[in-house]
Amino acid sequence: MNRRLPPLNALRAFEATARHLSFVRAADELGVTASAISHQVKQLEEILGTALFVRMTRQIALTEAGRSCLPLLTEAFDQMAEAVERIGGKNRSRILTVSVVPSFAAKWLVPNIESFSRKHTDIDVRISANHALVDFRSDDVDIAIRFGAGNYPGLKVETLFMEQYAPLCSPDLLAGPHALRNPADLVHHVLLHDDSAHLDGPGPDWRMWLKLMDIDRIATDRGPSFSYGDHALQAAMEGQGVLLGRLCLAQADIKAGRLVSPFSKSLPANLGYFLVRPKGRPDRNIVSAFRDWILKETRQRNTN
Repeated sequence: MNRRLPPLNALRAFEATARHLSFVRAADELGVTASAISHQVKQLEEILGTALFVRMTRQIALTEAGRSCLPLLTEAFDQMAEAVERIGGKNRSRILTVSVVPSFAAKWLVPNIESFSRKHTDIDVRISANHALVDFRSDDVDIAIRFGAGNYPGLKVETLFMEQYAPLCSPDLLAGPHALRNPADLVHHVLLHDDSAHLDGPGPDWRMWLKLMDIDRIATDRGPSFSYGDHALQAAMEGQGVLLGRLCLAQADIKAGRLVSPFSKSLPANLGYFLVRPKGRPDRNIVSAFRDWILKETRQRNTN
């Protein structure tokens, strides 16, 4: 059978908008912008050759054509969801997929996830580590942890940690002929750079920290750069130089003595780690369990 159908995303956009009678609420449910929803609905109307909504100044209403097809479309999407659930079955219901930036996965989530797994033996966690922003409409992801300024339209956003930046290095650099005793001693050392601080716009750098310390005779445009924060921390631990690094990310290494912060002055940043998930989509029980666990864990560490 040759089924000639409009784009599925356009049909989803119409169905959600028709149920809510709101482009904004439909956008929240589907995790996109209201303008994207409006564009997809307009595209569907052009394909069908008929108006589906009457657009007024502050509200919309369904046309007769829109009212007639809504129940069938809603039923069709419900049946597709049921079919997918039957395919995935019980296995799908116990798998939690978490999208997370690689540095946070390596330095915080992986070392701590065992406590979640011990408490929730019925949940299998899948960690997907990458810098790309997850698209909850198309990616098989339940919840995500992002690093940035926290501006994620269309998503529920909760703060895990806000970052501070400070010089970090191996304890070995505190001794020797060029021991780090004050910030001016940095002139004798290689400066390491964490480029991932700039993924969500301009972030803290050595120039800003040295300006804060009123030091202007150290070149800040030299030294190795790293696109992953955990790689930059590893280079600092190996004694390859001094990193202007993230204190939250380095907590475990500082506590274990693998890294030290030789100077007390840190640089606040309007950057942090945020837990994000779609608006308008009811959380599955396993998503709620993970959210509750990670918020409790991070808040305990924030108060210590």
